This record gives sequence, structure tokens and C-alpha cells, in this order.
Amino acid sequence: MSEIVGEELGAEARAANGHAEEPEPDGVTFGSYYFQNDCGRPYQRDDGWLGFFADIADQIIERLHPTSVLDAGCAWGFLVEALRTRGVDAWGVDVSEYAIANVDASVAEYCWRGSLTEPLPRRYDLVTCIEVIEHMAPRDSEVAIANLCAASDRVLLSSTPGDYAEPTHLNVQPPENWSAAFARHGFVRDVEFDASFLTPWAVLYERSNKPLPEVVRAYDRAYSRVNQEQRELRKAVLELQARLEALTDDPDARDRVKLENFRLAEELLASRDTVISHEVRLGDAMAQVRRLEAELVRYQDRMDQLDMILGSGSWRISGVLHRLANRFRRRSR
Repeated sequence: MSEIVGEELGAEARAANGHAEEPEPDGVTFGSYYFQNDCGRPYQRDDGWLGFFADIADQIIERLHPTSVLDAGCAWGFLVEALRTRGVDAWGVDVSEYAIANVDASVAEYCWRGSLTEPLPRRYDLVTCIEVIEHMAPRDSEVAIANLCAASDRVLLSSTPGDYAEPTHLNVQPPENWSAAFARHGFVRDVEFDASFLTPWAVLYERSNKPLPEVVRAYDRAYSRVNQEQRELRKAVLELQARLEALTDDPDARDRVKLENFRLAEELLASRDTVISHEVRLGDAMAQVRRLEAELVRYQDRMDQLDMILGSGSWRISGVLHRLANRFRRRSR
């Protein structure tokens, strides 16, 4: 029953938002120019983009097992399409009228034009929001996050922490700011979930009823692991730097390096001479082949001429006369 109600609400949302004259945020127009020039490479229906979202859909299904998904900021609906072909009840919403107009007919009824600043029509097992909220003004992004959290207990978020030069990036934030915004709605980062299949900065936020000490324990465990990795990498870099300094300060080591470089240079020159020698020999061989081919052509021309002569009528007549003359000479003797 809840699914039927959800579908009815979705239909109402499409009817209400599909033809709305809602302005895009702060005068930004997400039309043809944006999709052709501001997405890294032209955003269009091609094997590259379809394959990219197909891989994301596979990862989402394999690792999160959602039954229903809303792609908030779905653009042309590629992720919705990939999820639905894999049996997931997927939906999409985007503020761009141009984007929704380009959604494939196979999923057009599941995607509608709407703003994330408006409440979403139903709840979903998972909400994805991929490179969207940095395009929204700060006040609008706060409302959008509240609506995303109201629509699901899990939000897979990707929002670039850089790329300030992109003209439609109104609200680029470091990851901790988004974490704080979601925490205000009772969502915390799943520090054990690696969402880098989406982007290096992607995060899975989940509604948490865990006691604060358990949340802190998980965060501190993740921090300690990263901190240990950083110390080990720093130690390895320092050891490498010490070895380089030793080579620089040790005259014998410098001489060994010079000798090794000289040896490699000699081997390179010898290899180059060998290649040149082979090229010369190959050139001679090719010249000989060309001469033989020319001789073969001349020989073939002569054979063709001889065949023409032997096959001609005059040659046959001269042959008969030659045989008669031989007989006459024998009789004369």
C-alpha cells in the first residue's frame, strides 16, 4: 500500500513540478551550455557517461542493497536508468528543465523537474546526491539537506571540496562542514564505508541512534587508522630523503652513480648503433628486393611478348615453311 501511495505522490510531484516555471538558483541556468561545457566533458548520452553510471549502479546494489532510490539532482536520469534496468525502484528529480527534457523515454515517467528546497513526495531506502549541493546557495543547501534526511535513513553524498573556478559552484565546502550539517539532523558518516567508487570525497551518511560514545569510538578508530598510515608514509619519505642525502654527500656514491649512468649511456649508444646497422642492412636488402622485382617484371614482359609471337598466325606460317624447306633439302641430297 505504501508503494502505491508513494507512486501516487510521485505522480503528483511530476504533475506539479514538471511544468512549473520555477527559477533555477541565483540566476544560474543549467541549460545546454552548462551540460556541454561545465561537466568536465560534454554531458550527453554516450558510452562514456552510460558506462560510468552503470558502474556506480553496480556498486550501489552490491554494497548497499537498496530497494528504492531517489537520485536527487538526476540530470539526464542516467543513474535512474541504470538502477531500474537492474531491478531497483529508482526515481530522479532535477531543477533543470533542460535536463529533464533529455531524460530517456524509458525512465521519463520516473523523473520530474523539482527543487530540493521543496519536500520530497515519499521516502526511499537510499538517496543519492552527486555533485549537486555545491550548486545551491548556502541557505538553500541547508533546506535541501533537511529534505534529503527526511526522505531516507541513508544519503550517499558527493560534493567537490574544490573546483572554485566553476561558475555554477555557489557553495563549495570542505567535507567536515557537510558532516556537521547532516549531524544536525541525526546523520553521521559511516566511517567504515568506502564510497570512493563514486568520487574520492564521496560519503555515506546514515541516521544514527547510537549513543554518543559509540559514535565517537567509530570516528576515533578511523582517525587513528589514517593517522598511523600518515606516520608510516612520512617515515618512508624521510628514509628515502636520508638515502638521497647520503648519495649527494658521499663522493664515492656520486662516482658510482656517474659510472652507472656512463654504463647505461654506453649501452644506449651501442643499442642505437646496432639498430642503425640493422636499418642499413635492411635498406640494402630492400634495395636488392626492388632490383629483383624489376628484373622479374622485365622477364615477365619478355615472356608475354614471346607468347604473343608464338601464338600469332605469321609465326605458325613461318614454321610450316621452315619444315617444308628442310624436307626439300633432304630430297636434294
